[in-house]
Amino acid sequence: MSERERFERMVLPHVDAAYNLARWLTRNDHDADDVLQDAMLRAYRFFPALRGEPRPWLLAIVRNACWSWLQANRPAELDSSDDAASDAPGPEALAAREFDRAALNQAIAALPVPFREALVLRELEDLSYKEIARIAGVPIGTVMSRLARARRLLAEALRPSAAAPRLRLHK
Repeated sequence: MSERERFERMVLPHVDAAYNLARWLTRNDHDADDVLQDAMLRAYRFFPALRGEPRPWLLAIVRNACWSWLQANRPAELDSSDDAASDAPGPEALAAREFDRAALNQAIAALPVPFREALVLRELEDLSYKEIARIAGVPIGTVMSRLARARRLLAEALRPSAAAPRLRLHK
């Protein structure tokens, strides 16, 4: 079997997950296509060095390509705090059931990139903390902190405003 055939068999089944990550990080279909194309070329070039599972390996390449693209095209998005937050339970599951999907997508897209990345990899791509840490090149504690912060920010974004008008019932 040729290297190309091995690449197609091992890596191409994970292109949808790779695109999903690129789409969430860039927040734009066209930009995600560009980043994914660059990432796939890198993946093909470095495929002979693959050791281990292809999915986390490919997602790490896509993640790095996204961060490089964001740094070159939207550096202001990368200037966000990465401090720890509360241990609130995952509101994304609750939000998916109780809120309009468009509002949820908009709230996720509005998260700062490090938090959006962690949330997408964990909740949408179902990766372990260890896999996310390896992909993002950060300690597991940082992954946990980013997820907690992402979940808190998401819950705040989806919480009905306290300033919302209240209905008054007249007798």
